[in-house]
Amino acid sequence: MKSGSNLEKVLTAGKFAVTAELGPPKNADSDVIRRKAEHLRGVVDAVNLTDCQTAIVRMSSIAAGAILLQEGLEPVIQMTCRDRNRIGIQSDLLGAAALGVKNLLCLTGDHQSFGNHPQSKNVHDLDSIQMLKMVKDMRDEKKFQCGEEMEVEPRFFIGAAANPFADPFEFRALRLGKKAAAGADFIQTQIVYNVEKFKRWLEMVRQLGLDKEVYILPGVTPLKSAGMAKYMKNYVPGLDVPDALIERISKASDPKDEGINIAVEIINQLRELEGVAGIHIMAIEWEEAVPVITKRADLLPRPIMGDG
Repeated sequence: MKSGSNLEKVLTAGKFAVTAELGPPKNADSDVIRRKAEHLRGVVDAVNLTDCQTAIVRMSSIAAGAILLQEGLEPVIQMTCRDRNRIGIQSDLLGAAALGVKNLLCLTGDHQSFGNHPQSKNVHDLDSIQMLKMVKDMRDEKKFQCGEEMEVEPRFFIGAAANPFADPFEFRALRLGKKAAAGADFIQTQIVYNVEKFKRWLEMVRQLGLDKEVYILPGVTPLKSAGMAKYMKNYVPGLDVPDALIERISKASDPKDEGINIAVEIINQLRELEGVAGIHIMAIEWEEAVPVITKRADLLPRPIMGDG
C-alpha cells in the first residue's frame, strides 16, 4: 500500500487516529479554507474535504485540498459518483495525486434533489464499490479502469463510508465487507449517537473479521442545540438519535457546551471498543469545536510520524 499518508502511518502504527471534516465554502474565497484549517492544525491527523455535500455547489474538494496542503495539513479528499463518469473521476484523481493528495474517500453522493440544483442530472456511471475497485487497480496494478496501463500511479490511502444504522440493519456489516473486498483501507462511519446499536453493528463486523481488514473510524458530531438534535432524528435518513440525548441537551443551560460534552463521552465509549481504530469528528460548520473536543477527550498531542 504505502501511500506516504500520515493517516496511514498513524493507523498502521496502531495509534488511535483522529480525523475531522472541513466544509469548503459556497464561493471562491480560499481564505475560508485557511481560517478553518487553523482550528484543526495540530489537533487531527488528517482533514476531510467534502465534495459538494448534500448536493450543494461548493468549492472543489481537490482545490480545497491543495490549499490545505499549502497550509501544512493533510487532506482526505472526498469524491462522489454523482457528478462524474469514470473518465472524469480517473482524470481528477490523477490531478489530485499530482498535487500531493494522499488520502481519498469514495462516496456515492447525496441525491441532487437534496441540493440547490435539483434539476441537474446525476451521473452514477459507477457506484462507490465499483469506484473503490477502480482506484485500487489504479494504485496497485497501475491500470486504468479500461485495462490500459499507466506509468505513474496515484498512491492513495483509500477510504469508504459505512452507515451502521441504516435499514436493513442486519445487512450493514455485509455491505462493509463488499467495500473492504473492493479496496477500502479505512472506513469512516455515519454519525454515532446510539452507541449500543453501534456496538451491535461492530460485533457483526468483528464476526466477519472485517475489523482486521479495514481501519474503522466512527463518526461523531457535536450537537449545537435541541433543535439540531430533533432535526437529525426526524429528517436525516440513517441517523439514530436517542430521545435521552435530546432531553439532556434541551435541559442544558449551555446547549453548545453540553453538545461538546456529549461528543466527548461518545468518543470515550467508542475508543474502548475492539475494532475501533480512531474517530472522525464532523463538527458541521463548527470547526472551532474540534480542538475543544480533542482536548477534553484527551486525544492530544497527536503523534508525529516520521517518513518511514
